[in-house]
Amino acid sequence: MNGDDLHEAARQAALSLPGSEATWPFGPEHEVYKIRGKVFALLTTVTGVEMVTVKADPEDGEALRRQYADIAPGYHMNKRHWITLTPGEGLAVGLVGELVTISYLLVVEGLPRTRRPVDPAVYARAAGLTG
Repeated sequence: MNGDDLHEAARQAALSLPGSEATWPFGPEHEVYKIRGKVFALLTTVTGVEMVTVKADPEDGEALRRQYADIAPGYHMNKRHWITLTPGEGLAVGLVGELVTISYLLVVEGLPRTRRPVDPAVYARAAGLTG
């Protein structure tokens, strides 16, 4: 997957999520997706490399970094709770979409119940993200 495809896959996944909004708080080169004011995905290009940074469960993030050469600790983020995806052969559109959705759900779980646009467990089951 090249950088443009990486950004487009993440963008499409983020925009499909209930209540998601695209913002540019750091300038036009940093596309930030939020739910209820909380960041769940960042799309940017640093030193010519397109990147997508998303939240991940620490254990899952560690496993993903071991499994995929194109996934690293979160760029300029908490390295335990965020991962960064970069262009490469190992990433597929489906995986990028799944990681964006999981990031969204992790952020939604942290919101007060009255502010949640969806029930994270129900949404994860409907999206096929749980067993």
